[in-house]
Amino acid sequence: MSHDTRNRTNLPAVVLAGGRSLRMGQPKADVLLCGKPLISQVLTRLVPQVDAVAINHNGPIATPLPPDIDRFEDTIPGFLGPLAGIASALLYTRQSHPEATHVLTVPIDTPFFPTDLAARLNMGLDSADQIAVAWSGGNLHPIFGLWPVSISSVLEDFVRHDEKRRVRAFLAQHDTKYVQFPVIDGDDPFFNINSPEDLRTAEQRLQAP
Repeated sequence: MSHDTRNRTNLPAVVLAGGRSLRMGQPKADVLLCGKPLISQVLTRLVPQVDAVAINHNGPIATPLPPDIDRFEDTIPGFLGPLAGIASALLYTRQSHPEATHVLTVPIDTPFFPTDLAARLNMGLDSADQIAVAWSGGNLHPIFGLWPVSISSVLEDFVRHDEKRRVRAFLAQHDTKYVQFPVIDGDDPFFNINSPEDLRTAEQRLQAP
């Protein structure tokens, strides 16, 4: 299958899939959406946009991964939330892609994200130390972000010592660019699947004419 590479960026990306997924009752990476695992849905959308992709996942993944996609676990144990996954992604990027200034992160549970996500976030950056995150329909989607490798140690320290570990609180402390994405025909591209009910809504959306 050929990919449209017009929106490809020279960036590495990490799929964040390290949560407990308690409401789904199984790892989200292996949840089937219209017969296709979520991890496969996300990779189909992400791979054409970037130079390399890895997956942050704590534990085994039942779905076979392509041989060129690495998997790594959180470097800070304890399931401490999405910032722990992002901190792990930054450390992974420092080690595996030392030339990269940023890493793109996307969550495992949002299969309709824009096909120009990486390109538009990248265009929003003004400096090598700036964070760029997605915004749509009046809502912030910070897990869809470009994170500078230069803040790796700062973010790790925040995750280890801030009791609440709120993404918005961390962004407020740093130079952050908020990049607007459109909601098309009422469908938010950042709709995420947290429960079986959300999964049914996503299936209806995929099957709509």
